[in-house]
Amino acid sequence: MPASITLQNVHLDLPIFDVSALSLKKRVMRVGRRNRIAEDNTGVVVVRAIDDLTLHLKSGDRLGLIGHNGAGKSTLLRVMAGIYPPTAGTIAVHGSAVPLLDISLGMDDQSTGRQNIRLRGLLLGMNDAEIKRKTEEIAAFTELGDYLDLPMRTYSSGMRVRLAFAISTAVEADILLLDEVLGVGDAAFQEKANKRLQDLHARAEIVVLAIHSSDTIRKTCNKVLWMDRGKVRMFGAVDDVVTAYDLHMNPALSDAPVRRRPANQIFARRKHALRAVK
Repeated sequence: MPASITLQNVHLDLPIFDVSALSLKKRVMRVGRRNRIAEDNTGVVVVRAIDDLTLHLKSGDRLGLIGHNGAGKSTLLRVMAGIYPPTAGTIAVHGSAVPLLDISLGMDDQSTGRQNIRLRGLLLGMNDAEIKRKTEEIAAFTELGDYLDLPMRTYSSGMRVRLAFAISTAVEADILLLDEVLGVGDAAFQEKANKRLQDLHARAEIVVLAIHSSDTIRKTCNKVLWMDRGKVRMFGAVDDVVTAYDLHMNPALSDAPVRRRPANQIFARRKHALRAVK
């Protein structure tokens, strides 16, 4: 069966247990989100993270999620991945979904790089045979050499990210869920990493990508979902949605003055053109 994702009238309420209802309400009201906070029947404060979202993706779709910080993009990815079950509504996912939301999740500082390949690989759903088959390819891609036999606590932050990126992008997935583009290493390694990411996109049937870069959205996606406070603000073709979003975020783009030449300069140019013709 081809891969697909279907969300029908999905709501997600996240309980907040460690603050008082009054203090949280005051903070939320200050940022204009009073309609997203409430109390359940036990008095626990809940925040509406996803609000009545309906969406269908089929094989071949590349969906870009856009919106300001806190709009619900990462939360939606977690709902699609099954990390957060919806409070109301239904979600149906056909195909193996791999969320690359925290590429370092499950890695252990006390273990070697090679041991972490296995740890992270198991967490991503690989079996032992698949991990063994891919270990040398992952090792070569990291360019870490003998460091792979040392504990990860000896790594620099850049080396850690390289290893995590190489393992995470070795997966085989029908559905790929990505939160932001991964920046790793120097310029030369970034170019290699971007190519690896493109190959991963090509292998997946469906890709859902949350990112702030309009250029990347235009190059990568065929659909865009603009989220605002957990709701669908706009959904459709890339150019339509991204253009509307960019104008919303930068109103000056629509108000840019059109430079016009004074009339006497236009007439002078016309006279000069006529003389040239004669």
